[in-house]
Amino acid sequence: MSVVPRPEIVTGDDGLARCAWGAADPEYRRYHDEEWGTPQHDPVRLFEKVCLEGFQSGLSWITILRRRPAFREVFHDFDASQVAAMIEADVERLLGDARIIRHRGKIEATIQNARATLALDQPLDELLWSFAPSPRDDSPVSFAEVPSTTPESTAMSTQLRKLGFRFVGPTTMYALMQAAGMVDDHLAGCFRSNAERHADEAAAAVRA
Repeated sequence: MSVVPRPEIVTGDDGLARCAWGAADPEYRRYHDEEWGTPQHDPVRLFEKVCLEGFQSGLSWITILRRRPAFREVFHDFDASQVAAMIEADVERLLGDARIIRHRGKIEATIQNARATLALDQPLDELLWSFAPSPRDDSPVSFAEVPSTTPESTAMSTQLRKLGFRFVGPTTMYALMQAAGMVDDHLAGCFRSNAERHADEAAAAVRA
């Protein structure tokens, strides 16, 4: 597949073309290559993503990504039952922990989201993936083509709010969909995009 070089796609020192945001910082590169856009069904990791996307609101994702080990430590590796048992004293303790984002509303929302998760009448992964749209036919060529919200992310947000979740607005939920692989917003030309993967699979089939 021949793609005209453009600023939003960058070829790394390993010869792989990537979305530009995932090419510069080593941690972003690992996240781009291994996580972002990869279908995630583990309920623990999905709960983590719901909470961390909420913490990211108003900040850059790299800020959250670099603090993720500390978030996992203080929130019991995002075990919902343990997080749900946290009390006001825990909130106050975390407000003094400079390793994470010290935002009372977001800390309290994480605890509330754990309680809401435990109260669900279906697994969290089943609930979240019920809002996943049908795969698009073509990868976006530019991030100008990537929306910040969709009808599906708005519907997810509305339902989660009804169920007691907080910091789950439509934009935040679309970011969750991207991160959890419910949508694939890797650009055309990126080695992780659907188009590139399908081309590789077709080439492999021909060689076979």
